[in-house]
Amino acid sequence: MEAYLIVCPLLFLAGFVDSIAGGGGLISLPAYLLAGLPPHLALGTNKFSSAMGTTISTVRFALNGFIPVRPALLCVTMAFIGSTIGSRLALIVSEAVVKNLMIVVLPVVAFYVLRNKKLSSDAGMVESIPDKRSLLITGAAALFIGCYDGFYGPGTGTFLLLILTGAAKLGMRTSAGLTKATNLASNVAALLTFVLSAKVYYPLAIAGAVFNILGNYFGSGMVMSNAKRIVKPVIIIVLILLFIKILWQG
Repeated sequence: MEAYLIVCPLLFLAGFVDSIAGGGGLISLPAYLLAGLPPHLALGTNKFSSAMGTTISTVRFALNGFIPVRPALLCVTMAFIGSTIGSRLALIVSEAVVKNLMIVVLPVVAFYVLRNKKLSSDAGMVESIPDKRSLLITGAAALFIGCYDGFYGPGTGTFLLLILTGAAKLGMRTSAGLTKATNLASNVAALLTFVLSAKVYYPLAIAGAVFNILGNYFGSGMVMSNAKRIVKPVIIIVLILLFIKILWQG
């Protein structure tokens, strides 16, 4: 019961934060670790919750025509391959190493993601059809980001959005649509790997997914200019709690 009291509110918060400014993975993965799940089980269980939330948001983008078919097929294929590789690597690495990597990587990713909230603005971005150069960059980015997402996850959307809008020179709407499709593919590939390796704790995963979806729903429905102000302190507090728990358990 204690695990649910930790995970459910934090997964709701993760969905809420993700819908407003992104970075929900910086809350959801630590939530499962705080609940006492071992690193590998936490990765798999978190991937289950992420896949459910990403599916809903991707369908919404697709129905609104924000996902161009040709580059999306390339992204989905490359992300699926990359994420399969990344998730298999995550399972090969010992849980002690994964835990130590989290202590180092989480604050770095958090710092990078929190510094780039400007990406939520469409200002100055011109929509364009991806050319051959853009497709090459997009495919390579999807493969690399997919591998990262399979191995770890938090910050994936922000990293890919930065590459697509910067290096590939795509507009914000196109980049956001491709990011959703890529995230869904990488989540599904990683989830399959973790499921086949019995690294998903389904009772907690399902509960977390429900609350994550609710958080996304309420967050996306709020038109608050001050809403983004809660993102940074919430992520920082959750990370501090996680570090205390990890260091305490030594």
